[in-house]
Amino acid sequence: MSNMYGTLSKLDLALEYQSHIPILRPSIHSRRANLTVKFQDIYGFPVEGNVDDVNVLNEVREKIRQQGRVWWSLEASKGANWYLQTRISSTLKSSLKFSALGNAITLKRIIRKGIPPVLRPKLWLSLSGADKKKSTVPESYYKDLIRAVEGKTTPATRQIDQDLPRTFPGHAWLDTAEGHASLKRVLVAYSFRDSEVGYCQGLNYVAALLLLVMKTEEDAFWMLSVLLENVLVSDCYSNNLSGCHVEQRVFKDLLYKKCPRVAAHLEYLDIDVSLVTTEWFLCVFSKSLPSETTLRVWDVLFYEGAAVLFYVALAIFKMREEQLLGVHQVGDVINIVQKTTHQLFDPDELLTVAFDNIGSMNTTTISKERKKLEPAVMAELGERVRRLNSMKAEHK
Repeated sequence: MSNMYGTLSKLDLALEYQSHIPILRPSIHSRRANLTVKFQDIYGFPVEGNVDDVNVLNEVREKIRQQGRVWWSLEASKGANWYLQTRISSTLKSSLKFSALGNAITLKRIIRKGIPPVLRPKLWLSLSGADKKKSTVPESYYKDLIRAVEGKTTPATRQIDQDLPRTFPGHAWLDTAEGHASLKRVLVAYSFRDSEVGYCQGLNYVAALLLLVMKTEEDAFWMLSVLLENVLVSDCYSNNLSGCHVEQRVFKDLLYKKCPRVAAHLEYLDIDVSLVTTEWFLCVFSKSLPSETTLRVWDVLFYEGAAVLFYVALAIFKMREEQLLGVHQVGDVINIVQKTTHQLFDPDELLTVAFDNIGSMNTTTISKERKKLEPAVMAELGERVRRLNSMKAEHK
């Protein structure tokens, strides 16, 4: 797949970033208890932690049960599927009954507290717009697409084949022949649906988690489609990852505004924050945060949009501000951040900071910031391609 900037492939760019990022593994250093234990979390992911982590995960399970009761009681008082009729267009706001507006406010608040796992498939499809997208094509669209692309080989399918065994190794279902086949069908189908994106490393983690939540390949496929085509900023996964580069630049600016001391300290140490954050945005946190914490972020993402990714990324730095100010090596910074993300088993710990301590960020402001920074990012990407091409020419 060629692109307007030359012959630098999406894979080259992804690998260029990944070569700087150490392999992420849960820390085996305990905080209080010295005993390391291995266990499975709610979604079947193998976790290595200590007794504290097990206790936190048990508390999270109990919170999920409590939150389920909140949803059921709202359903009892407001009627079945009340949450599917709360999308409010600005033109209708003035003529809306107070109850509809109240429902929308209630929905935003309780989504931030978490959607019960059993309701996620239905709510995600509705709130994200995936079911609307699905309704515009024939019912057999996904099956027809799978049949049409079966056995076809492209650069995307070859890369997908390589990435399947690397996707959450050790998971009870994903890391099996059946799990690999299911994930491959979703990823290959999408690579043919959108040949501009094709396949980008990082999407394997996103699609795998969607499969676990949505339960069916078809629903996971439509969630992946709406995520890449409507929810996230465009060109995040295009050939040159330009959208992802723009998000990194926006994030750096936001870090200066929201955590100025950390941003100044990292700049003084000559540490590029995108060494850590690129993977967060490319994998939508699925490779960095524990599963239920990632899914709580996605609950908000599918209702409120991509701005939540900035809130969460800023919150991680905010939570470890004092620790980060006390270190002076790039390795120490990366270790602190990675250890933090892997131990965030309690989603509320992260989301409370994200929504209560960061301060509001207007989506319109973020959009303007993207537009402002895009030309400089594109110019840099073009320059990088020219440099790499001239280096290749010299070595011929």
